Amino acid sequence: MNASTKTLVIGSRGSQLALWQARHIAARLERAGTDSRIEIIRTTGDHLQTASLMQAGGKGLFTKEIEDALLAETIDVAVHSLKDLPTEMPAGLMLAAIPERESPFDAMVGSTLQALRKQARVGTSSARRGAQLSILRPDLLIQPIRGNVDTRLHKLHIGEFDAIVLAAAGLRRLGLQHQIAEVFTAKQICPAPGQGALAVQTRLHDPAAEACRVLHHQASAAAVQCERALLAELGGGCQLPVGAFAETSGAGLQLLAMVVAPDGSRWLQESANGSVDQPESLGRRVAQVLLSRGAAALLAAS
Repeated sequence: MNASTKTLVIGSRGSQLALWQARHIAARLERAGTDSRIEIIRTTGDHLQTASLMQAGGKGLFTKEIEDALLAETIDVAVHSLKDLPTEMPAGLMLAAIPERESPFDAMVGSTLQALRKQARVGTSSARRGAQLSILRPDLLIQPIRGNVDTRLHKLHIGEFDAIVLAAAGLRRLGLQHQIAEVFTAKQICPAPGQGALAVQTRLHDPAAEACRVLHHQASAAAVQCERALLAELGGGCQLPVGAFAETSGAGLQLLAMVVAPDGSRWLQESANGSVDQPESLGRRVAQVLLSRGAAALLAAS
């Protein structure tokens, strides 16, 4: 079976953002001469509208059913937000491509951080964001918020929150960048490993993997491989309060990483440089330094 003559089936969640991502990959494949269609798959995470992601178990909530469909050969390609993808890959699957990364940073909608009143209600679904916000503004009331981007923005606009924090990439992809009041630097709020990047997943040794290689962006891949190696070394949970931001500079790679107690009362930060050709080595090395400084105790409290 030749991938160039077959219409590839792309599996995606049904949210507006997930469908944007899948359509973006489909358009890129079409420009490269590969036809595709999109199959919507509901995941465990889509059914959970009240429980926190940490309470629900964290790993694979937005990816497991899609990966199962890949293994069952009912789809050929899966498109994920890389930050949602567990660091352990199921047997028989591979990352065929990591396209060029969008902004990896977090953004505040509704107000800038400085302009928020004391005891303002800030909504976030992320333990990592909440913990780091508590460092910057311990007076804020950090409250959980669930739902897709539109649902969260609606909750903000009807006054349930004074501000919310979302990934800048998702807002930009949906054409909602005008809603952003402030984009945080990595030193203010260190992003989630892989944030802003897409993961194009296929079966091992499948023609679809070869068709998707055209989507791969090496500099983005090196950065996120470094970040994910750090996360894997620390325990691998994509809902852990771990921040990691790597960026390439010539032949070099720079990594900033942060582990935070859930209430923001304690944190560890570490940075290091390495080779762009060995991104995972740099990630593991920084993780080991954090572990030697007590990161395991902070993560155990999460």
